[in-house]
This record gives sequence, C-alpha cells and structure tokens, in this order.
Amino acid sequence: MDTALYVSLSSQIALERRLTTLSDNVANSNTVGFRATEVKFEELVDNRRPADVAFVSSGENYLSTRNGGMKQTGSALDFAVQGDAWFSIETPAGPALTRDGRFTMTEDGSLVTLNGYPVLDPGGGAIQLDAAGGEPEVSRDGALRQNGVQLSAIGLFTFDPANGYSRHDNSAILPNGEAEPVVDRFDVGVAQGFIEQSNVNAVSEMTQLIMVTRQFENVSALVRDAERIKQDAIRTLGGSNT
Repeated sequence: MDTALYVSLSSQIALERRLTTLSDNVANSNTVGFRATEVKFEELVDNRRPADVAFVSSGENYLSTRNGGMKQTGSALDFAVQGDAWFSIETPAGPALTRDGRFTMTEDGSLVTLNGYPVLDPGGGAIQLDAAGGEPEVSRDGALRQNGVQLSAIGLFTFDPANGYSRHDNSAILPNGEAEPVVDRFDVGVAQGFIEQSNVNAVSEMTQLIMVTRQFENVSALVRDAERIKQDAIRTLGGSNT
C-alpha cells in the first residue's frame, strides 16, 4: 500500500471520530448538564521512509470545561453546580458524576435523580431527608436544611478526565479512579432553584459537522481517484508487456 493511501486513511479515521463526537454533541444540545466532547489530534511522523511522512493520530477525546447557561426554575429540588465540580450519584454501574441537578424526594425522604438514582453526600452516602419536613433549603456549600435544621449535605466532587472516563445516561460521567470531594473552595458551590443547560453551542457544532462531513467526502474522493489512477496504470503497464 503506498504512502498517500496510508495518509488518506489516517485522515479518514480521524474525521470519522470527529463526526461521531460532533453528532453526539448535537444530539445532546438540550440535555441538562451535558458537557461536550472535544477531540485532540496529534501529528505522527514516520521517519523510517526515504522522506518523513506525517500522519494524523486517531484522536483523543476530552471533556469541554465550558459551563452551560444557568436556567432559573424556582423549584426547591432543582440545583446547579457553580464552578468546576460535579454532583455524585449512585448508579447500577457504580458512583457517577453529573451536573444535572434535577432531583426529587421519594416517599421515604431519599433525594434521588429523575432516574431514581440516589444523590450522594460528601462522604459518598445516600442523602436522607425528612419526607414530612417540607421543601429543603440548600446553602452555597451544599448544606441541606429542613425547618432550619441541617439534615445532610449535597456532595460536590472533582476528577481528572485525563485518567479516562465513560459516559452514563448522557450527561453523567463514570470516571476511571476515585472522585475527590470538594472541600473549602470559594469558587465552587450549589445554586438552588436553577439547572445548568448543556454547554453545546448547537449552531457552532452543526457548522463544524457540515464542514467535517465535506472534508470526509473529499478525502474519500481522493482515495477513490488514487485507486483508479493506480489501476489504470497497472492495466496500461500490463498491456504494454503483452
């Protein structure tokens, strides 16, 4: 296989990966608390050939750190994280992190997500409130009070995406490794009566999606043309030797 085809194929693989992430971002542009996936590509140089040849890597995914817009709901059980931190919830796949703070209280007083997953406190335990205690009040540090008495606290956690992660239920994240509780940070807090919208700019992502789609089609056309030229050359050379 010639060098040009190798380079084209590496470009196609990279573009296909970017198409996948862009499509996922667009699909979740209205998902509460969703953080967009970006891709970082690197140039790979093969210096084993007579002339150095540059390929593009298949790419490495990373999470966008942009905050989504804050939407006021007025609900006492809607919460938004302010700053670089996440809520922690217990899922069938294990503890997950999310910025979707649309919670509800069960008949027994458990604070859970819309999917019924328990919301965790700073120590990793499920939050338990008084079902008959009325709507809770939450201070910026996450402390949960009913009738002026603190019963629990909403845990805020951080993790290093560079260690790897996987998605769970769209906006949630399953980190590789332990998430660390946030302690005494003035730049991180909880806002009650708000939710964080997706940080995806749908117009920008759609524009990029169209551009990358065209680039993929152009590279595919170049590969087809190169293959056709090679086949024509083989037929021509083969005919001249008969």
